[in-house]
Amino acid sequence: MVVTILNIRPLYLLSMPGGGEWLWILLAIIVLFGARKIPDLARGLGKGMKEFKDAKEGKDEAKKETEIEQKKSE
Repeated sequence: MVVTILNIRPLYLLSMPGGGEWLWILLAIIVLFGARKIPDLARGLGKGMKEFKDAKEGKDEAKKETEIEQKKSE
């Protein structure tokens, strides 16, 4: 019995959740935040990811504005 407990692989404990586990996670999010707040949370998450990507690529607001103006003038 002790041998089987010590043979647990650490990667198995850190693996991605399976299908049933994702359902439980989704249910917990709905219960905690409510169905009306989920789109707002997803929108905020998307904006944050976009800002992070732009910052990682070196884009800033001034570059974005000049790109938009150039597209409009074309």
